[in-house]
Order: sequence, then structure tokens, then C-alpha cells
Amino acid sequence: MTAASSKRHKTIEDLQQVSGRQKVSVIITTFNEEWNIAACIESVMWADEIFLVDSYSSDRTMEIARQYPIVTRRREYFGSAAQKNWSIDRVKNDWVLVLDADERVTEKLAREILEILGNEPEYRGYYIRRQNIMAGKMIRHSGWSTDKVIRLFHRAHGRYPNRRVHADVDIEGPIPILKNYLTHYTFRNFDQYLEKSLNYARWGAAQAFREGRTAGFREVGARPFWRFIRSYFLQLGILDGLHGLVVCGLQGFGVFLKYAWLWDHRIQESMGEKVELPTFDDDSTTWERVGEDPSGPETQS
Repeated sequence: MTAASSKRHKTIEDLQQVSGRQKVSVIITTFNEEWNIAACIESVMWADEIFLVDSYSSDRTMEIARQYPIVTRRREYFGSAAQKNWSIDRVKNDWVLVLDADERVTEKLAREILEILGNEPEYRGYYIRRQNIMAGKMIRHSGWSTDKVIRLFHRAHGRYPNRRVHADVDIEGPIPILKNYLTHYTFRNFDQYLEKSLNYARWGAAQAFREGRTAGFREVGARPFWRFIRSYFLQLGILDGLHGLVVCGLQGFGVFLKYAWLWDHRIQESMGEKVELPTFDDDSTTWERVGEDPSGPETQS
């Protein structure tokens, strides 16, 4: 095979046509992502199926998504893990690639994924590293440089744990890291990121409350301070300039909010008041069963 023909064989179009290739379904979870959804979908149009589950967006997310030849569903949001497990049980293919709407699959990553699936995959799942973009700048330190997530896996061997926030898929066996990156536009503007931080803190506090955890001076005072020191100085966020200062400051603030919220929950509980928590998905099939169930609200092809 000549160098030219070898290079040509590695194009996305040719890799899609490899005989015996494992097909892949892309799962995208959304809520009010009109700024991101088109670019996210377009980055995975090479996939065999794109399955989008939306949490009743009030913006144009669904209107934009329906312009593409994809499957769309709507479902109440019980946390990222619940949405993804629910989707895993409804896609057509055994191999899944899970994305958030603010992520993009680069052409190099797409080729790498198709090359893996073009042969018999050696592993049950794969880590993918993320290049995090904040306000137009790639963050190279602050703890973000080592960011990696399990996003490509065989659905019979992967399941998200029952957590409202910060849940990564459980897979037995070795999990290698792919060479190429996801591009993650985590910070569009301060308002958007602050809202995300507030949601994560609220959900994290609720998760900790359900687990019976408490919050004292160490959690409310020391943990946020240590998070900032670790990310800004030890993980060299200081080298990311003002962007790094904002990132590390918001990370520390998010930890403070989580434990302050948990502290408040415990006070309410001690006073005999009802503690209002976000709704959790307590349906056992969301966490235990892997299989196809075509039932559910609204399907749009």
C-alpha cells in the first residue's frame, strides 16, 4: 500500500466503510444549550446514531437539534448519570460515545475512534482527555491539564453509579487513554459558569446529605481554601494568568458553596424542618439494567 493510499484510507469516510466495523451511538445530554448544540452535533455526524436527551429546555436547543437527522427525546433531569444510563438503554448500538453539549469531537479523535472500532476493540472502555477552553483561552494548568473522562465504552460493560453529580462510568478491567482530545468549551461567560457552579454545589450538597455526611469548620473553611491553594499554586494555575486565577477562585468557591449548603441542610434537619432536595432518580432499572427499551416520551428522527 502506498503512502498516499494509506493516508486516504484513514479519512473518516473510508473508516466508516470498513467491513465488520463496530457501530457506535453518540449520546448527548442537553439543557438550554442553543449556543453549543449545533457545533456539538456536527462534530459527530460521522457516527452511526446520534441520540439526544433534553431536560425540557426553554430555549431553542430542541428546535436546532431537530434540523439534524438524529433521535431526540425529552426527560426530566435527575442528574447527568441518570440521563446517560437512561439513554444507554435506548440506543441501537453496543458501543457508545457520551458527550456533553459543550464538547466537540475533533477530526483526529473521530478517526482514532473509528480505527479502534474498525478492528475488534481490545478493551471495554477508553479514557478521552479534554482540552478545556475558558473565555477563549486553553487552560494548561490549574488541574485541568490532566482532565480525562471515560466516554467511549461497550454498553454491556459500562454503567454510571447512582450519583447526582460528578459520576464517571464504572468499567471493569484496564482502561487505556486515547491519543487525541475532546475540546471542552466549559466557560462561555461568567454568568453561564456561575450558574453551572451553583448547580453543581447544590447537587453535591444534596448527594452528601443523602449519604449521611456532615459539614463543620474543616469542610466549610479548610476544604475551599485548600482547593484554591492546590489548584493555583501546586497545580500551577498561576501560570494561566488571570484566567487561571478566576478558574481556581471559582473552584474554591464551588467547594465552599457545597459544604455551606450541606451545613444548612443539617441545621434545617436539626430544627425538624423539611429539607428540600433536588429530585433523585430512585428507579432501580436506571442503575442496574442494561438493555434496550424503546418506550419513553417523544421520539424525533
